[in-house]
Amino acid sequence: MDEEFQISVEVASDAKVLIISVAAKLAGMHPQTLRQYDRLGLVQPGRASGGGRRYSVRDVALLREVQRLSQEDGVNLAGIKRIIGLEQLVAELQERLGELEAALTDAYQRIAEMEATGYPRRDLVPMSRTSNALVVWRPSRRTQS
Repeated sequence: MDEEFQISVEVASDAKVLIISVAAKLAGMHPQTLRQYDRLGLVQPGRASGGGRRYSVRDVALLREVQRLSQEDGVNLAGIKRIIGLEQLVAELQERLGELEAALTDAYQRIAEMEATGYPRRDLVPMSRTSNALVVWRPSRRTQS
């Protein structure tokens, strides 16, 4: 039951449902700051049918991180944008690495299963592919009578 709750909270954290005034209040910022961050590309809110910005819980957490980097660490907005981009890239690469590790584990499992069933066949003699032998064909010389 706890796993189901965590999954639903995670899905809900990406839902773009918060209007700008609520998101600004939760992030501890002025709505105009959120508009500026949107223009700079630091956060990408969704849009309502009327064009109003809609933020997710994840967006609010990102806004708080932007504020922390700016105020506590003294990072300028260009630096923050770069940091956010790199963190997103790292997350994507970690996800891809997990996929590749799973594929590799699966491949090792398939190899083990094949070896357990007698593959490759033991009655075949392996040939070396690194031979440097050269075979020259010459037609036989028959004398004509």
